[in-house]
Amino acid sequence: MLGHEGVGVVVETGERVTRTRPGDRVLLTFTSCGRCLTCRDGRPAYCDDHLPLNLLGGRRADGTATVRRGSTELNAHFFGQSSFAREVLADERGVVVLPADLSDDELPALAPLGCGIQTGAGAVLNVLRPRPGSTLVVTGAGAVGLAAVMAARMTAVSRIVVVDRVPSRLQVALELGATDVVDTREHTITDGIRAATGGRGADHVVETTGVVPVLDEVIDALAVGGCCAVVGAPRTGSRAGFDVPKLLPGRMIRGVTLGDSEPETFLPFLVEAYRRGALPLEKIQARYPFEKINEAARDAADGVTIKPVLIF
Repeated sequence: MLGHEGVGVVVETGERVTRTRPGDRVLLTFTSCGRCLTCRDGRPAYCDDHLPLNLLGGRRADGTATVRRGSTELNAHFFGQSSFAREVLADERGVVVLPADLSDDELPALAPLGCGIQTGAGAVLNVLRPRPGSTLVVTGAGAVGLAAVMAARMTAVSRIVVVDRVPSRLQVALELGATDVVDTREHTITDGIRAATGGRGADHVVETTGVVPVLDEVIDALAVGGCCAVVGAPRTGSRAGFDVPKLLPGRMIRGVTLGDSEPETFLPFLVEAYRRGALPLEKIQARYPFEKINEAARDAADGVTIKPVLIF
């Protein structure tokens, strides 16, 4: 049972829970151990136990199952939650309390903050932190890439360049604030970026596709001192090939997980940005009743919908 960007109302809490109480409206996001060095340093996205707690284990931290079919224990607890369900068992460290005055219509719109939006926005705001007048390139105009575009609009960058091959998504990127788009059906990525940046190349890149040849091309298109934040995840064992001497003039490649986010601090910031209109999430969403989950999955795969949100 998957599902990893839940939002809802707390029904019951464990006796040691202090962050939330029944009746709170909450976002669900990734969990973390809270004890390792990176957690204590305020960087829970790089928790020593991130994979077993969120992606691979399917059980609580103590090894017990969260779901049973009769007497058979089943693996669930994906992303510390498995939120494709009317009731979810979530870890306290993966729960963020929302403002009490949110309307019923606002609540579903915020669900993608739990993973995709904080990943793209965090790559820009927490990691790259573009300086005034710089250029930022986003490869891939899905939810993560478009979150990066929306976040870049909150900064003083001079140009936001979006690379994709789906015209409808490039159009959405322009509506969200991209200054330039590169359609890879018509241009190579490197040529398109250089044309959009006056030949200089990109100061900052958010690579969301997870396609290794795309990564190779955007590294070639970095300006001197530029940084590429690698967000997209190709399959394990993937290898990129790039000209190492080109890195010597200060070019950098930085891996990023979940936007380097500390959710209890960063997600309320994003909620406030949404409420004041700086993060127009509704422009990339379509809502579906949960019974139409297969239709939502098809629409996402076909590019009809950028971010499906399932409603119970």
